[in-house]
Amino acid sequence: MVARTGAALEEVEDRIHQAGGSATIAPLDLGEFDAIDKLAEAIGGRWGSLDMLVLNAAMLGSLSPVEHLDAKELEKLFRLNVLANQRLIAAFDALLRRSDKAEVIGITSSVGHVPRAFWGGYGASKAALETMLLSYADETAFAGKLRVHLIDPGSTRTRMRALAFPGEEPDSVKPPEAVADFLVERLASDAPTGERVRVEA
Repeated sequence: MVARTGAALEEVEDRIHQAGGSATIAPLDLGEFDAIDKLAEAIGGRWGSLDMLVLNAAMLGSLSPVEHLDAKELEKLFRLNVLANQRLIAAFDALLRRSDKAEVIGITSSVGHVPRAFWGGYGASKAALETMLLSYADETAFAGKLRVHLIDPGSTRTRMRALAFPGEEPDSVKPPEAVADFLVERLASDAPTGERVRVEA
């Protein structure tokens, strides 16, 4: 598991261990691309292959008219939402191809393909992510060993959702566990590569 905050990672790691599972944590900032490469080297050296890569890192940025988007914030938005995810694919591609059956899961949003007023920055970054992942799905489909899934969680009770809709009652939208259950079911199915699917309530 990778995230910037070591303490939060340790909390999740403890919960996994208490449930009888195992986990390895790696606190790092995905904006530091060299750190991604080093992580791939470490995982390759320890396990030799990778069965699943979840591309969930993203930031919302400011919701504002396109003409008022801050250039520096937009650059940071694309660095994390698009470029870091591409770097993760580049760093782990060889390990994914060594797996007998590998899964790449990219978390997207409806605004990536249905533009919405004031969501231009975030939506553009998700549109770029979707195009990149669907291209990767097409490029790897011939081998039949790697599937790419584009998952739109829909309205979900997350911190990012609370930032985007501050007046919304949290209990009115589904919990993250519902999305996790959907993913488990999808990965166990014979779903094809390169599909965009939305998790409905």
